[in-house]
Parts: sequence; C-alpha cells; structure tokens
Amino acid sequence: MRVRSGAPLEYDPNTGAYREVRPRFRIPRLHAILFLLTLLSTYLVGGAAYAFSIIAILLTHEMGHYVMAGYHRIPATLPYFIPFPLNFFGTMGAVIRMDGRRATRKQLFDVGIAGPLAGLVVALPITLIGIRLSEVVPETFEAGGISLGESILFKGLILIAKGALPEASTLLLHPVALAGWVGLFVTALNLLPIGQLDGGHILYGLFGRHASRISLVAFGGIALLALLASPGWLPLVLLLLYFGHRHPPALEEDVSLDIRRRWMGALTLALFFLAFSPVPISYTMP
Repeated sequence: MRVRSGAPLEYDPNTGAYREVRPRFRIPRLHAILFLLTLLSTYLVGGAAYAFSIIAILLTHEMGHYVMAGYHRIPATLPYFIPFPLNFFGTMGAVIRMDGRRATRKQLFDVGIAGPLAGLVVALPITLIGIRLSEVVPETFEAGGISLGESILFKGLILIAKGALPEASTLLLHPVALAGWVGLFVTALNLLPIGQLDGGHILYGLFGRHASRISLVAFGGIALLALLASPGWLPLVLLLLYFGHRHPPALEEDVSLDIRRRWMGALTLALFFLAFSPVPISYTMP
C-alpha cells in the first residue's frame, strides 16, 4: 500500500495505525571504502593539507554531476573515488556511473557542465590560498627533479596571488597549491571535448551528432601530444580508443539548446584551453 507521496506504509502495532516510512540515505560500503582509501593515499603522498584540499575539489566536482543528474531524474551512483598511492598525486580522481540512455541532449549537457563548474568554485580559492602559502625560490635544474607545467589559468592565479616572480626564480608549491594544481589539471582532462567526458557531453549538447567531427580532431591532438611531446598522455589515448571518441545518441537529439546554455557551453569549453597544459609533468633523470 502506498500514499500519494509515494512513500511506503508500515503498520505500527502500538497504535494500530499505518505510518509513512521514509527511506534513509545510506552510503554504499564500496563507495565509503574507496573514499577512505583515497583519503589515506592522498595523505600519504602529500600530507593532511593536500589530502583534504584535493578531496574537497574532487568531491565537489562529482557531486555537481550527481545533484544535476538527480534534478533531471537520471539514474546515477554516488562518486567512486580511485585511490592510487603509487603515483605523484595519490589518486586517479573520481567518477560516477550514470544511465543516460533515456536522457535528452539538454539534460546530458546540464549534467556534463555541472561537475567542472562546481569543482572550480572550490578549486580556484584553494589554488589561490596554496599559492600564497608557497615559497618563491631560485630556479635550479637539479637532476632527478619533477617539474609541473603551468597552464594559462595557473599562471594567472600566480600573478594574482604573488605578482610577477623575479627572474631566475620559481614557485615551490605548498601542498595546498599542489592540490589546486591537480584540481585544475583534472578539470582540464574532464573538459576534453571527446566521447562521454564532461567536455564530450558539453560538445554534444552544443552540436548534436556533428560533435563527433570535433571530437575526432581533439583525439588526434592528444594522440600527437603523446607521440611527440609527452608520453604521459598515452594511457589516456588508449582509454579513449577503447571507449571511443563518439558520444552516443540521446533523446531529442535534434532539439537545440537555448541561448543561455550555448553561451555557458562555449565559455566552459574555452576554459579547457586556459586550464590545459600540453606537458603537465616532466622529469629529469638523476
């Protein structure tokens, strides 16, 4: 038996009446375990300040997708965090699983754009705070070091927080600044206009079935980077080859977005070029 609200009824033997049973929100065990392991792995590689900062960015990003999917009643899971203590960042990010087969083109656009925008709301202030906490040091080229590429956006944040750095100097990143850098890097990765990445959803919302041509060009660009400049892009290229560069068709594919969404989509995709670094990490051998 159900009432109009859709909530199930339960018989209460103490009162002899039926009462509504509201479902409790529960975090599935796997999600909780992965979250705690990611918190641990990021703590091990960067300390408490880094761990809590990067978790805040990743969680906000994924919850942007989750909340928007719920708004459009698209089935979606809570975020799956991916711990990875063997790499420089302690994590490979987080993902949600979503059943978009019954979603419209507009709904997929909304879900795709919600994550990066929500994540930036947290990533930008964290990055600015981290840069303010970072130390300006003389630039050296020691063997066995790791250098991080600076996107246009990250350089702009350095200029805002520190001003112009002296010649022959560099920034020794505070753990909070490193978390901000990783957050912007993850945002750029997700905004790649390919397949079912966030950028792929946005591109598909803007151009519909014609988006596949732009996605193919973007995929070719990443493949060239992997071959000519930064082999670190190779795992991403292989993943994109496996999942494909095309976005699957949606309901109401021929219904264009309104002007507000088109502007938001164009500006968000432009953000990709500001946050993207062609050679994000470089190593010098000892």
